[in-house]
Amino acid sequence: MTDPSAAGSPAPGPVARARTDVAAWWGRTRRQAARLGSTIAYGAKGAPVSLALLAVMWGGLVVLSLTTRSYRSFLDHHTALGIVPIENLRLWTPVTSGLFAVGVAAFVVATALFLVVAAPIEHRMGTRRFAVAVLVTQVGGSLLGLALAALGQLLDEGWGFQLHLGVTSGPTAWILGTLMVASANMGTLWRRRVRVGLVALTVVMALFGGHLADITALGSVVVGAVAGPFIVGRSSRATHLAGTRREGRVLVALIVAASAIGPMIAAFSPNAVGPFAVLRELFRSQEWTLDEVNLVCGADPGSTDCRRGLLDLRLGGVGPVLASVMPSVYLLVLSDGLRRGRRFAWIGAMVSQVVLLALALANYLIRFADLDNGDTLFYGVADPTLYRTAVPFVVPLAVMALLVITRTNFDVSAPAGTYTRLWATVVGAGAVLAVLYVAVGALIRSGFDGSPGVLTLLGDFPQRLVPPVLLQWFDPPFLPTSWLATVLYEWTGIVFWAVLVVATAGSFVRPAYGVETDATERARAVLTSSSGSALSWMTTWRGNRYWFSPDGHSYVAFRVISGIALTTGDPVGPPADREAAIVGFSEYAAENGWSPCFYSVTPDVAAITGALGWESIQVGEETVLPLADLAFTGKKFQDVRTAVNRAKKAGVEAEWISFPTAPLAITDQITAISEEWVADKGMPEMGFTLGGLDEVDDPQVRCLIAVDEQRTVHGITSWMPVYRDGVVVGWTLDFMRRRSEGFRPAMEFLIASAALSLQEEGAQFLSLSGAPLAKVGDPTEDTAQTSTLSGMLERLLDVVGRTLEPVYGFRSLLAFKSKFQPVYEPMYMTFPDPAALPSIGNAIGRAYLPDVSFGQSVRLVKTMIDR
Repeated sequence: MTDPSAAGSPAPGPVARARTDVAAWWGRTRRQAARLGSTIAYGAKGAPVSLALLAVMWGGLVVLSLTTRSYRSFLDHHTALGIVPIENLRLWTPVTSGLFAVGVAAFVVATALFLVVAAPIEHRMGTRRFAVAVLVTQVGGSLLGLALAALGQLLDEGWGFQLHLGVTSGPTAWILGTLMVASANMGTLWRRRVRVGLVALTVVMALFGGHLADITALGSVVVGAVAGPFIVGRSSRATHLAGTRREGRVLVALIVAASAIGPMIAAFSPNAVGPFAVLRELFRSQEWTLDEVNLVCGADPGSTDCRRGLLDLRLGGVGPVLASVMPSVYLLVLSDGLRRGRRFAWIGAMVSQVVLLALALANYLIRFADLDNGDTLFYGVADPTLYRTAVPFVVPLAVMALLVITRTNFDVSAPAGTYTRLWATVVGAGAVLAVLYVAVGALIRSGFDGSPGVLTLLGDFPQRLVPPVLLQWFDPPFLPTSWLATVLYEWTGIVFWAVLVVATAGSFVRPAYGVETDATERARAVLTSSSGSALSWMTTWRGNRYWFSPDGHSYVAFRVISGIALTTGDPVGPPADREAAIVGFSEYAAENGWSPCFYSVTPDVAAITGALGWESIQVGEETVLPLADLAFTGKKFQDVRTAVNRAKKAGVEAEWISFPTAPLAITDQITAISEEWVADKGMPEMGFTLGGLDEVDDPQVRCLIAVDEQRTVHGITSWMPVYRDGVVVGWTLDFMRRRSEGFRPAMEFLIASAALSLQEEGAQFLSLSGAPLAKVGDPTEDTAQTSTLSGMLERLLDVVGRTLEPVYGFRSLLAFKSKFQPVYEPMYMTFPDPAALPSIGNAIGRAYLPDVSFGQSVRLVKTMIDR
C-alpha cells in the first residue's frame, strides 16, 4: 500500500524543484503515451474488419491516384452518396460511400477514428457483430440521411438545394453509428455520456454545418441507437438516464458546450449551409478593401454599398472573427463551471442566453417591424425571411429551458473574495487597455483615416471591447489604414476577452465546499483546531448552514426543512462548551421560528439534552473499530482473512489516493462504478449523512482503492478525519462502492487494509460509520414507550427502515460491518418539542432524499411492494 501523506525529505531549492517538476512531467507524458499506444494496440488486436477497411481506404487512395486523372472526381461520380447518384440508379453508393475519404484532413481524421474508436469497439463487440453494426449503420444511416436531406428542402429551399446537389464520402458516419451501437450494452456512465455526446455533436454539426456528410452522420447515430439493443443486446445495468447530481452537471455542461461550439462552426466553416448557419452572418461577410470603401463612400456616403463596405471592414479579417467568437469561448469556460456545479457559471450561462435572445429580438423587430425603414444591415445582407429571423431564437430558448429545469444542481459558491478579485482583474485590464489604446492611438493617429484625437479615441474604446458583429447599427468614426493601427483596433478587445476568459476559468479552479463556502471554510478551521465526533467531518458537506458560538470556538451545522432546524451530528468545539453550544443554538433556532432537532448525535449529547428535558429516539448504530490491539486472527475474522488472501492471489492491491489529484484513468473508473450503483437502485443517492462523489472530491478525505495489475479499480472506500484537540486521532468510513463484475470481497479487503495501514500510522480507531434506520437487536421488543408519540415515531422509523431495506440495504450494511467485530455505539435524535415529530419525520426524509422525483417515488413504492 502507498500512502500519499507519508513524510518526505526537506524541501528542495527552486532549481531542484523545477528540474523535478520537468522530470515528473516528462515521466507522466511518456507513461501516458505508452498507455495510449498500448490501448491502440490492444484495440487493434482482434479487429480484422477495422484494419481491412482502413487498408481499403488507403489502398483506394493509392490505386485511384495512379489510375485516374482525379481521385476526387472519380469518387464523386462513382462511389459517393447523394440524392443525384441515387436518382441516376447508382444504388451501390449507400455502401461504397463509407469506404473512401476525400481530402487530407478527412484521411487524418478517419485514420484516427479507425485506430481509437473502430478497432477497440470491434475488439469489445466481436468481429461478427461489429461487421453487422458497420453494415446496418452505414446503409441505414445513408438512407435516413438522404430522407432527411429531401425533407430539408421543405424547411429551407436554399439548404435543400445544396443537399440535393451534394455528395459525401467517408467512414466517419458509420464509425459514429457503430459507437452508438456499442453504447447499448456499456456501463451506465459511458452509455449516458456516449449517447448524449454523440447526439449533441451530430445535431450541432447538422444544424450549423448542414452538409450531406453531417446529415448522414446524424442518421447513422440515430440508426445505431435503434439497432444497438438488437445487435449487442441491452446492458444489465439500468437503462434510464437518471443519475447522480454530479453526472447531471456533466451532461448539462456537454449540451451548453455544444450550443457554444455551433456558432464557432458557422464562423470558421466557409461553406456552412445548415439551417442554423444563418448565424455565420454574425461573424463574416464579403471582403472589401479600405480603398474600395473609400471610393464608394466618397461618391455617396449614405449609400447601401458604403454601409456594407464599412460593415465588412469591421467583420472581415482574423481579428474581428476571433473577437466575435470570444463570447462563445467564454460560454465554453462557463460550461466547465457548470460541470463543477458553480452558481456563477449558471448565472453567466443564463445571462449569455438572454443576450442572444435580445439580439434575436432586435433582429426580428428591425426586419419585420420596419424600425429602420428597411435600411438595416443587421445580421448581414441575407434575405430577411421569417425563417432566417426565427432561427436565432431556438438555441437560446432551448438552453435556457434546460438551465431552468436543472437549476438546483448548480448551487456551489466560490470562496470569499473570488469574484471581487475576478472583477478587479477584469476592470484593471480594461483600464490598462484603455490607456494603451488612447496613448498608442494618439501616437499613430496618422494610421487611421480621419486622424482621430485623444477624445475620439477614448470615446471609441468601449466599442473595441464589444464583438464587432454587435456594432453593425453604428457607423465607425474611423478605421485603421496601417498594420499597427489595425492590430491596435482589432486586437484590443480580444486581449480584454482573453483576460476575462482566463480569470473566470481560474475562479472555477479554486476549491469550493457547497452553498456557503465561506462559512464552510470557517467551520473547517474550527474543526481542524478543536474536537468533534466521528461524524463531524460531515458538517463540512454541501447543504449545511452554520451557527457559530459568540466566541467562535464552537459551531453547529444544520439545515432548515419545513420549519425544523435539523443538525448534522454533535456540536463541534471544545467538549466543555458542548452544553452551551446546544443551548445557544436552540435559542438561535427559536428566535428564527424553527424547532431544533439534533440528529445522529452521540450518547453524550443525548444525556445533555435529556437533562434539559428533551426527548431522544435511537436512529442508528455507529460501529467503531479500536486499533490499539487489532489483529485479524481467530475464527471470528475468518471472512476478513479470506478476503485478504484472495486479493493476494488475484493480484489486487490496496492503494491510498486523493481523489482531487488522482489520475483521470482512476477517477473515471470510480465515477463509472458509482454511477452504475446509483442506476441499479433506480433512485438518487441519499444525502445528509451519506456521502457521494462530491464529498469524496475533497483533498482532506483519503481514499483507499483496490486495483489489479492492469490498473482496474475493483472497489473504493473513502475515509474522513476525526479530530480531537486539533489532532487527527481516527478515521471514519463514508463512501463504499464495488465494481459489480470485479473482485467480490473488495470491501472486506479494503476495510481490513485500511485498519492495518492506519494502525501503523498511529490512529486510535476507525469508525465504520452508522447505518441510518438500522439498530442491533429487535427494536420491537421495547414496548415501554409504544403509547407515547415518541415511541410511535420510533416504531414508525423501524418500519420505514425495514421497508427501505430492499432499495438501500441499511440493515444489510450493519450486518456486513459486524464481520469486523466492532464496538456498537447508539446514535440518537433528540428534540425539545414532541408535537413537532411529524414535521421532524418529514424533514429527515427530505434531508436524505432532497432530489427524489415523482417517477422515482413511484419506482420506490413499486420496489417496496414487489419485495
